[in-house]
Amino acid sequence: MIAIGYIRVSTDDQALGQAAQRAALEAWAARECVELASVHVDAGVSGAAPLEARPALLEAMVELGELKAGALVVMRRDRLARDPIVAAIVEREAAKLGARVISADGVGVGDSPEAQLMRRIIDAIAEYERALIRARTKAALAVKRSRGELIGSVPLGLKVDASGKLEQGGPDAALVARAKALRASGLSLVKVAALMASEGLVGRSGRPWNATQVARATGRP
Repeated sequence: MIAIGYIRVSTDDQALGQAAQRAALEAWAARECVELASVHVDAGVSGAAPLEARPALLEAMVELGELKAGALVVMRRDRLARDPIVAAIVEREAAKLGARVISADGVGVGDSPEAQLMRRIIDAIAEYERALIRARTKAALAVKRSRGELIGSVPLGLKVDASGKLEQGGPDAALVARAKALRASGLSLVKVAALMASEGLVGRSGRPWNATQVARATGRP
């Protein structure tokens, strides 16, 4: 039998990198005496992403048909998706091509009612884990906001103090002050950006600011 491998790596699954998943697929193929024709990788893709946001999975499905492969193999069921609907769609489309979705860990493999039930349970657990991760992340961010700590990149004209809180200053402070002064004089965003560039003023990237950055720095459209 020929099999097509699929790997999905998201930012939430640091322990399940490409190398670990590929090794699991290759070990499964060797154990089952199956030819692993290719392995397709969606990197940085959430388990809840729809099919259209998974180019590697779509390529794998196309290759299933082209090679008349018998299986689409993943390391674990949650690598396929953390959304039961997406998982069901992939299984249905694979079946139309005469193939099955197989987990290299052996869980839920087979056509028995028990195996089908196990796959549904695994899909539900994967969805629950995704929701749990989102809830924990949201709660952690809320705590940081309540403490005045930084969330995301440091805003223009600010810096992070020793306690992790934002305060005025930083490498952009002079640029922000200059941009605000020019805007206060009545110049447009484009003209302010052009004038600052002519003065040799550059931002963190080493390049002059554009109109969008000027608007962000001054808080004025």
